[in-house]
Amino acid sequence: MTQLNGGLTRTQVESIVRDILLSRLKPAVGQPNPLVVNISARHVHLTDEHVEVLYGAGAKLEPLRDLYQDGYYAAKQTVAVVGPRRRMIPEVRVLGPTRSASQVELAFTDGISLGIELPVRCSGDHHDTPGCVLVGPEGVVELDAGVIRAERHVHMGPADLEHYGVNDGDRLQLRIQSAGCTTVMEDLLVRAGSDVKLEVHLDTDEGNAASLDRATHVDLVVPGQKPEDCACKH
Repeated sequence: MTQLNGGLTRTQVESIVRDILLSRLKPAVGQPNPLVVNISARHVHLTDEHVEVLYGAGAKLEPLRDLYQDGYYAAKQTVAVVGPRRRMIPEVRVLGPTRSASQVELAFTDGISLGIELPVRCSGDHHDTPGCVLVGPEGVVELDAGVIRAERHVHMGPADLEHYGVNDGDRLQLRIQSAGCTTVMEDLLVRAGSDVKLEVHLDTDEGNAASLDRATHVDLVVPGQKPEDCACKH
């Protein structure tokens, strides 16, 4: 066995180099995913039963394009959302996969257009929420509840939770810096998941108000902490 200067064998040196390279390739503990802020436009979630009512017996959602979170997609199908006094928004996109309860997510101005007073709710929380009528090419579904304005929120995986020092259900602030329109949004709900990417969801009204399309910098800020002191900049 060849012995190199310093008393180490070639095999030992190769092992040391390999360990160093592997340690550098592994993600650091608590290292978050890149921060992404997306606008979640109006959309509908459906049950399997309602998919068949709206689009015909045996119908399934057909993926059109993948969303940022793995396993979720915008479907080819759309549906008309009808509010009181027959006010309607046509061709609202359906998102997949299907759920255990159908839900309609709209922005504040959508609610005005439809004549529906939208409560702010976390997705899936349908208590004391209004309903609407959904019209598809093959049928109609009347929802008794489930029409909401989705609460602004941030999806976080375990490494993200550790990095920011927060837990599921906590609240953060989102600071959006754009030319002439820097905005701080409070009460951003933390929604934890075991296999999700770091992503903030705002509705169209919120995104437009903050000029998100012209943003030059975004920060997640722990309440009580100054943005310049926050280690959460992206």
